[in-house]
Amino acid sequence: MRKSTTIGDVLRPTVTSAPNSPAVEAVSGVLSYAELDDRARRAAGALWSLGVRPGDRVAACLPNDLDIVVAFHGAQRIGAIWAGIGEALSSAEQAGLHDLCEPTVTLAGARYTVTSGSRITTDRWAELLDRDESAPEVQIDVHAPAAIGFTSGTSGRPKAVVHSQHNLLLPGAVLRDSRGWGPSLRKGDSFPLTILNLMVLSPLLTAQAGGCAVIFDRRDSDGVIDWITSRRVTVWNGAPAQLYDLARRPDIDLGTLEEVWSGGADTSDALCAEFEAAHGLAPRATYGLTEAPSVVSIDPPGRDHRPRASGQVLGHLDVAAYDDDGHRLPAGELGEIKIAAAGDGRGDGWRPMLGYFDCGLKPIAETVMATGDIGTVDDDGWLSVLDRKKLVIIRGGANVYPVEVERVIATDPHVTRVAVYPVPDERLGQRVAAVVESADGDVDFDSLVGLCRRELSGYKVPEFWSRTKALPVNAMGKVLRADLAEFVETSGEGVTVHVR
Repeated sequence: MRKSTTIGDVLRPTVTSAPNSPAVEAVSGVLSYAELDDRARRAAGALWSLGVRPGDRVAACLPNDLDIVVAFHGAQRIGAIWAGIGEALSSAEQAGLHDLCEPTVTLAGARYTVTSGSRITTDRWAELLDRDESAPEVQIDVHAPAAIGFTSGTSGRPKAVVHSQHNLLLPGAVLRDSRGWGPSLRKGDSFPLTILNLMVLSPLLTAQAGGCAVIFDRRDSDGVIDWITSRRVTVWNGAPAQLYDLARRPDIDLGTLEEVWSGGADTSDALCAEFEAAHGLAPRATYGLTEAPSVVSIDPPGRDHRPRASGQVLGHLDVAAYDDDGHRLPAGELGEIKIAAAGDGRGDGWRPMLGYFDCGLKPIAETVMATGDIGTVDDDGWLSVLDRKKLVIIRGGANVYPVEVERVIATDPHVTRVAVYPVPDERLGQRVAAVVESADGDVDFDSLVGLCRRELSGYKVPEFWSRTKALPVNAMGKVLRADLAEFVETSGEGVTVHVR
């Protein structure tokens, strides 16, 4: 397996062999490998001039365009720690991530609302790049902290997962080699590049293949179709809701598309069959984690797929199910999915994440990483995730953590207790529902919706609401979440309202 030593080296082979070939294409234009390399040098110099030094955090809340790719490369060349902050997050959510990673500099696009800290606007950033300054040469430790990917536990509180340059480069190298990708690769993504996994699976992956990262600025079906067809995309990574929409457009010719990934949430076998019937391409199921980082398993190229499976485990990983006592289970048995390095775990192989960032790096010592998901791995490495230990609701590929939503709703004085749970949906996979317990019965759903919209991203706001005199609880007073949908349907106490 060929893997670049550092992210700063990743462009070098193609800069040498084919400097004018396209490296990144986005709404504002195309950068060749030589141009991206030059802009990355300027970005490193600009960040250095702003006082950024090795180990400092550089946050970015920028749209899917050339600037975010350039800034990422610049930060890596001076040993800074990258952190993306989503544009779609609420002001409170953006502020929470900012405070968690404590950036020295934040590259602030138009949708960044945090006013504290060192904000660098896009106009100011352009001026700094135009200065054409270079940073001093920095000796990079490929196993030192390089980037933060934000995730959440079952409580909904964000965690800042820290990865090294070594682990950020490894998935792209493995996918390139196992799928035979080279300079003809044009991988399209419409997920935000502020998500660390997308930076790994788009511009870093394509750079290691000598191909081109095609960065979409639209996620609607018409926009996705236009990007795929007009930019000659060969591999596209989409959410189940996007596959659902395109499966209902059999009249569309997807042109040069050779492979479709389904990421961000489980995609039903029925939806994959519908998409294949419409477009002649069988979506490739994937399973991945921020903590991995990115892809853990994926269907092989072509049409080979196992029903209800999430692909085959990539060769650099050892993935198996474990029982509650931490013992590895035989192939095919159900348990918690855990990840380790294939082979002896030394050399250039996979290493666990470095730890969590919280007022400094909080390292972890484990060599086997628990995923929190329940499933099986068969003798041939096919991974099937059957349930989640976490309470996450996955709506259209986006994670919604019930406790996070419940905390917002519970601030209403008329709400005694609240429980948030998923409702199955053919297109999005799941939608968000809330059942409210109110002692006085005086619940204003419109007011609750407004409260949620002020405090949460739009996709986290419940779409189905009901009220009850008493939620079902166990002997410890904890809500019986597994029975919530049935309770709401059969209790007769609630009034269910579809609010969106």
